[in-house]
Amino acid sequence: MITASIADCMSKEFARIHPQMPVVQAANLLIRHAALGGPVVDEGGLLLGWLSEQDCLRVAVQVAYYNQRVATVRDIMSSEVLSVRGDMDPMALAQQMLGDKPKSYPVVDAAGKVLGVISRRHLLQQLDRVLDKLSAPA
Repeated sequence: MITASIADCMSKEFARIHPQMPVVQAANLLIRHAALGGPVVDEGGLLLGWLSEQDCLRVAVQVAYYNQRVATVRDIMSSEVLSVRGDMDPMALAQQMLGDKPKSYPVVDAAGKVLGVISRRHLLQQLDRVLDKLSAPA
């Protein structure tokens, strides 16, 4: 059983994407952070939306194949974003992720400020530590 909270499992190092940013620049941030997506935030860090690798790939194909350019992240980001709070139970989130829910979530405080990002990989790492302790010789 995971005794840590979401805040203990999340990454505080994530791609901070701004709505006015060119999509190519945002895609580069996702690549550098090895992220499937990232929160779109305002200057104060408040959650505005989410940009996925898939969104960026769609634009990259348009640019490469059709020579069409989409100006900014605001043009393609998802503005309806599921988020989680840092005090949420990681096992409940893991169960949620087994269904059709997203693979990554922004972690926000009560005011909607993004504190980090949590993904299936973060939860798997935490579960791996728990399972490692259970299998260690006594």
